Amino acid sequence: MPESIVVGLDGSESSGRAADAAADAARRHDLSLVLACVVPWSPYSFTTAEENERRSVEKARETAAAQERVLDPVIARLSEPGDLAVEGVVRHGHPAETLVALAREHDAAWITVGRVGQSRVRTLLFGSTPSSLIQLSPIPVLVVP
Repeated sequence: MPESIVVGLDGSESSGRAADAAADAARRHDLSLVLACVVPWSPYSFTTAEENERRSVEKARETAAAQERVLDPVIARLSEPGDLAVEGVVRHGHPAETLVALAREHDAAWITVGRVGQSRVRTLLFGSTPSSLIQLSPIPVLVVP
């Protein structure tokens, strides 16, 4: 039986609305909330030996910044009433793939993300996290405008 709802946060207004919608649903269905901020990173990037040595320091800095700027304010806001178990997670990786992995780890009922507006050209060239999630996820995906 599902235990949580995973929410992808990126600091945008739409991801804040996604967190609010997921919190309301989690309260109704007695589920916990896993707020996730995925810092895009590819293990296949080509770097020098010196860059590889600095990468762990950069990842730690990026993780701390994502926690402080993106997750902590939303966790504080949603935890305040005290009626909801909220956990924050920062990971590095491909956003859609990482959210699906987190959903599996936390036995999620569904994944919720915000729809961030971007140009049609950018979407055609690079895709979007909601579109990728819809293709990859074995569980439902709720996209909040």
